[in-house]
Amino acid sequence: MLTIVDEYSRECLAIEVDRKLNSQNVLETLSELFVRRGPPAHIRSDNGSEFCAKLVREWLKRLQVKTLFIEPGSPWENGYNESFNGKLRDELLNGEIFYTLKEAQILIEQWRIHYNTIRPHSSLGYRPPAPQTRTWKASFDPKPQLILN
Repeated sequence: MLTIVDEYSRECLAIEVDRKLNSQNVLETLSELFVRRGPPAHIRSDNGSEFCAKLVREWLKRLQVKTLFIEPGSPWENGYNESFNGKLRDELLNGEIFYTLKEAQILIEQWRIHYNTIRPHSSLGYRPPAPQTRTWKASFDPKPQLILN
């Protein structure tokens, strides 16, 4: 799974689910997000080959998006995404058996929508991130900052 979370709003922007993900999958997912929301100021990610690929680095450089790679073996440097992944695991993955890839994609996307629009977040005053994002964006709209994992 490729999970993409906005560091400011805590909104999960995408969860890409497949049997194997590579740099092309990262580019496709980021391209869709950049078209919808504009390119972010920076992207924080681990040093996985899909994020460090020359193709991804060059594409981000052309778009003037800075990369912030966390140190290998230092998940605390990507705390928002690690926290998100823990919630995804605790609230969905540990309780499900997926019999097909399509079933996993559908159930995980349903959970992502619930996480963004209904589930309360203590860091946001027990409100979900998507409505908080809409309210906040009305008054101020800096470049978003994404984290990938």
